[in-house]
Amino acid sequence: MEKISDSMKKILLAGIGAAATTAEKSKEILDDLVKKGELTVEQGKVLNEELKHNVKQTFKKDEEKDPADVLKGMSPEQIAALKEAIAQKEAADAAQDDEEEAPDEA
Repeated sequence: MEKISDSMKKILLAGIGAAATTAEKSKEILDDLVKKGELTVEQGKVLNEELKHNVKQTFKKDEEKDPADVLKGMSPEQIAALKEAIAQKEAADAAQDDEEEAPDEA
């Protein structure tokens, strides 16, 4: 059961990371548009605030969802991709743990 909880935690953290990356990229795009003169600075600020608000609202909705309900709504392909992502993350974590233990043994 603990492994499932860890997996769900990893999924949640991956989602947060994706949202953070999306927010950063959207800010970069808006900044580029402002530099090119296609948007005024004020318009860029307003759009950026709207994007942040939308991301926060999306996360609030997702936080309220039970992970089991989320899984029920996923297609077999999405579940397979999720399993693969979890396996890759677990392998990366195990490799990192091995690297951290190796200097102590030397």
